[in-house]
Parts: sequence; C-alpha cells; structure tokens
Amino acid sequence: MNTPRQRLAALLSSLIYPSSSNPNYDFLSPLLLHFLNTSETATTLTLIPLSKKRKRTHFSEPGAPDSDGLTRFKLGRPDSFIPRNPDTFKKFFNINSSTFDWLCGLLEPLLDCRDPVDYPLNLNAETRLGIGLFRLATGANYSDISRRFSVSESVAKFCVKQLCRVLCTNYRFWVGFPNSGELESVSTQFESISGIPNCCGVICCVRFKVNEESIAAQLVVDSSSRIISIIAGFRGDKTDLQVLKSSTLFQDIEKGTILMNSQGLQINDVAVPKFLFGNGDYPLLNWLMLPFDDPGSQSNEENFNNAINLMRLPAVKAIESLKNWGVLRKPIEGEIKTTVASIGACSILHNMLLSREDYSAFCEDLSDYSFQKYQSSLSPGDSVACAIRSALVTKVTEFQSQKQ
Repeated sequence: MNTPRQRLAALLSSLIYPSSSNPNYDFLSPLLLHFLNTSETATTLTLIPLSKKRKRTHFSEPGAPDSDGLTRFKLGRPDSFIPRNPDTFKKFFNINSSTFDWLCGLLEPLLDCRDPVDYPLNLNAETRLGIGLFRLATGANYSDISRRFSVSESVAKFCVKQLCRVLCTNYRFWVGFPNSGELESVSTQFESISGIPNCCGVICCVRFKVNEESIAAQLVVDSSSRIISIIAGFRGDKTDLQVLKSSTLFQDIEKGTILMNSQGLQINDVAVPKFLFGNGDYPLLNWLMLPFDDPGSQSNEENFNNAINLMRLPAVKAIESLKNWGVLRKPIEGEIKTTVASIGACSILHNMLLSREDYSAFCEDLSDYSFQKYQSSLSPGDSVACAIRSALVTKVTEFQSQKQ
C-alpha cells in the first residue's frame, strides 16, 4: 500500500496536472500528444514530506568518491555495475551523474507513488529512474534491461512507462510555447545571429520509424536549440503542411492566440508581425517565412537564404540531439502511443539538460551536415507575405553591411 506521502504526491499531482482535463494530454489517448496549450500556466510544486525522507544515494562527479569508497553504480546483479565517470554515465543514461541526482530528487515523489495497488514494486527512485533512462538512452530491449537491473521484463516495462508518463503529464511545461514577454527574448537572440528581427522560432518536421511504419513530430525550436513546441503522433506519410494544419499550433496562430497578438514592427512602411521560419512543404504566410526559391548568385535573396540557414542550425541540432536517444535512433517496436510518449519524454529531457548545461546527449558537431537547395512546390504566397519577406531582406543587407 502506498504511504501517506506518496498518496499526497499523487493527489497534488492530479490536481495541478489532471491528465483527464484535456484529452490531448492523456498519456493513454492515441495518437496525438500535444504539449502546446496557451491557456495553461507552468506551475512548480515543492512537496514537504510527512515523514522523514529516506536517505538517497547521491551520484557524485568523477574524482569525488562516496564515503564508503564506492566508485561504481550497482544496477542489481553482482556483475552489473556502471562505473561512475563521464563516459559511462553518458553512455548508459545520456546525462551526467549530477543531473541524474537532480532528476531523481525532482521526480522521486511521483516515481514512488504510482505502483499497482496490489503489486508494490519495492524499488527505490534511483533504480526506477535508472531503468527508464537506460531504455530511453540506449534503446535496449527489455530482456537486457531485466538482466542488468535484476527485475522482470514486466517491471522494466512498467518503470519505463512510468517515467515517460510522469515527464509528459507533470513536466510538459518544459516544452511549452513562450508567452509574449519571453518571445521578445527569443526573437532578440535570433536577430543577433542573422540580423532578421521578430523571428520567434524555426518550425520543422521529423519522422521516427515505428515497426514497419513511421510517425511525424512537429517541432518549433529557438536559437539555443530549446524545443518550445512539439506535437507528435501524426502518420509519417503526411506532408509537413498537412501536419501543420492538423496541429493546435496552426489553430492558435490563425486565431491570433499566439504570435499574431504580439506587437509588430514597421520596416520600410511594411508591418512585420512575429513569425516562424520554415522550410520544405510549407506555404509562405504572414507568420511563416520561407527561403527564396533559386535566388541569383550573390544576390540579396541568396544572402537572406544564408541567414536563414544560420537560424536553422539550432533546429537541426535539436533534431539530431533527439536522435541521440537510442530509443528514437532506431526503429521502435511497440504501440504508437508508447513511441509518442518516448518522443515527448526525450524532448522534455532535452530541454532539462540544456537548462543545466549538461550536453551529454547534445549534438554539437554538424560538420557533415549540409543544407539542401531550397525548392518549393507551393505557390509563392500572397502579396502581403511577399512584402514582409522583402522587408526582412533589407534588414539582412543592413546587418551584413554593418559587419563589414
């Protein structure tokens, strides 16, 4: 039976983040997992234990052994140890030992309070977190996880599902879309890179293989590679535009709930609203700017495209960083809703790690990456959208002339 502290944690969690209040956020509801909801406010909660908290093992950084002199993290079996050093923690968990300890303290009340009523697992929070992270980081099958952690495969599956559920239900605000004040900071950072003002993110789609099929996830990323919106679970054969139009992001922008409700900017007598940059199968819209199709060599339009590529690099790094999580790197076997939960959990962990300056799972090296020549199959856009893009071209030209 759960302890009073555990029941309190579950009750407070359900009151602050009720999974049934919005079907888009229900972990058990296929097929879409929406993390963008502008009507919700990020909330944090500190739980005061009702009884003395049991002592937790802390995983110190290399060179700082525990009082008992141990230098390895025991997984369960006598022959299953993880040496506590940067390489092995990164290899098995995609985080450093300090972040592991921080994350365990953050999630412990929720990881400990959701066991089956008639089947308590009697596993500490470190083991539960270790099992979940090991699966997400390595993509290991459950038989390997069972062997390493000395638990049954059913318990291993429960711990992985439990970690994903806690992250996606209780910590989804880590991938929430910025408010109007925060967007000013986002756009300022993009402008410092390219000279283009009012850009609030780069939108893109990525596909993940599931069994013999694939599912699509739509991301919006800021200049630091932080994911500020993610919607996953669409069929992989849908185009980027079809995914966009099916998303709450599109609906909220079209209704003026986000982006369009922010103050615009006048450039050469053209009103330039807050906008996103896209690529591929997207239309040119007032709030969605695209590169020029086949610009002339060394033209202002080509310089504009090059500036966009600089702004797209953080999004590319975010996508490649997600693929550094082993569970997303290779075809996933299992139900689509489980895959969607894994995508959500890895996205939240990605942002958490960035906030802690833990780059264990971050893809920094893009030396082998090259941007393909942009070519749109859609109409060039309406006159207003074209005028906005032309005005932005002048800002890039001014920015580059100031750098010379």
